[in-house]
Amino acid sequence: MDFKNFTNEDFDVFQIDGLEARMDALKERIRPKLESLGQYFAPALTTLTGDELFVHVAKHARRTINPPKDTWVAFANNPRGYKMLPHFQIGLWNTHVFIWFAVIYEAPQKQDFAKRFTKKINKIYKETPKDFVWSLDHTKAESVPHGNLSKEDLRGMFERLEQVKKAEILCGYEIKRDDVLKLSEEDFLQRIDYVFNKVAPLYKIALNIK
Repeated sequence: MDFKNFTNEDFDVFQIDGLEARMDALKERIRPKLESLGQYFAPALTTLTGDELFVHVAKHARRTINPPKDTWVAFANNPRGYKMLPHFQIGLWNTHVFIWFAVIYEAPQKQDFAKRFTKKINKIYKETPKDFVWSLDHTKAESVPHGNLSKEDLRGMFERLEQVKKAEILCGYEIKRDDVLKLSEEDFLQRIDYVFNKVAPLYKIALNIK
């Protein structure tokens, strides 16, 4: 695979002022790397989940004023879109890389997914690594380590996903910028692969895949 790891210059794209200038740099520097990651991991995720997964590189097409603070490649079982479905993401802010399983607010079947998560809460709580993190908003960089959550905290997050229209839930792993810069391409790809193996059960629970 012809993938070059993220660099300081890639992370610094998110410091560029102005929508057009930042988007130009993002398209030139980061998008080709996201496309490479997409082509590399789509077959692996298809094997992991039993679902054919398609690659979607974020276009940020709705933006007219504010430049994006992060960007990503997503994987979902629909070639036309991913936001309405449980999906996986690899992306970056200027501070870190994220690897997510995600259900965001645009998913119309959120309530069903949330009920399935709640039903399997013992398995999810036990099998999620303590250094993995949870987020309730994909537009913010903040997250909470799984090791800091009680089972009741997690239940509350699942209930919120079921009951609140704009609720979201993401689970995965973050690699700090400085740590990304130290990793070889091979180590970086192995780290992502490890995370996807750990969060793939969430995808299968959401979609009731045996």
